[in-house]
Amino acid sequence: MSPESSTRGIPAHGEVPRHIAIIMDGNGRWARARRLPRIAGHRRGAEAVRETVRACAERGVGYLTLFAFSSENWRRPAKEVALLMQLFQTALANEVDKLHQNGVRLKVVGDTTRFDPKIQALIAQGERLTADNKGLTLTIAANYGGRWDILQAVNRMKNATGEIAEETLASHLAMSYAPEPDLFIRTGGEQRISNFLLWQLAYCELYFTEMLWPDFGAAALDEAIASYGRRERRFGRTSEQVEATKRPEVA
Repeated sequence: MSPESSTRGIPAHGEVPRHIAIIMDGNGRWARARRLPRIAGHRRGAEAVRETVRACAERGVGYLTLFAFSSENWRRPAKEVALLMQLFQTALANEVDKLHQNGVRLKVVGDTTRFDPKIQALIAQGERLTADNKGLTLTIAANYGGRWDILQAVNRMKNATGEIAEETLASHLAMSYAPEPDLFIRTGGEQRISNFLLWQLAYCELYFTEMLWPDFGAAALDEAIASYGRRERRFGRTSEQVEATKRPEVA
């Protein structure tokens, strides 16, 4: 596990979050308000993804994690799920080369075994192609759930002996390659984390907006980052302790 665990120490942090995690909510409501089919909202949401990825890269965000499809989303109507899978496959086929050209590293986390073999192959190809890129790390959480993540980490460790340490379990989580999120954003007005990154959000700053995801873009991202910049990140300390760390040492 990274030494920057928020429960073990004080992670490095600044005015711009190193890692932003987003639940992209509101595609269906956006379409319904315009008397369009739900898939139109999802397609417009894909455009918002492109703009947000570009904006994060320009602002120096190191990691962006997007909750694209939860393990609970299989409960949606079969037709909508099929259209979402088609949209996911198309995005992988059409966008990965552009990500690569812009130095973005692509990662997909979740139980991908349930996806069509074509989607699984595109995921593997995209991750291979972009593996050495040094820019923004874009993680797509697909068929992902926070409880699934913790359980699969425990299952990986089932042959371990002795007491399980936090560092050991965290090293088996799906996103062990990334620092914990600094800023969590949820669009669409709901104020819950919906089984997303349960372990990793322990000390994350939460930001909720009424804006529907298809309307989200660079300006909305800047508002969220500005809100984050005004937060006092104490990690269990007092305000006085935080202030003391900001004062220059006297020789």
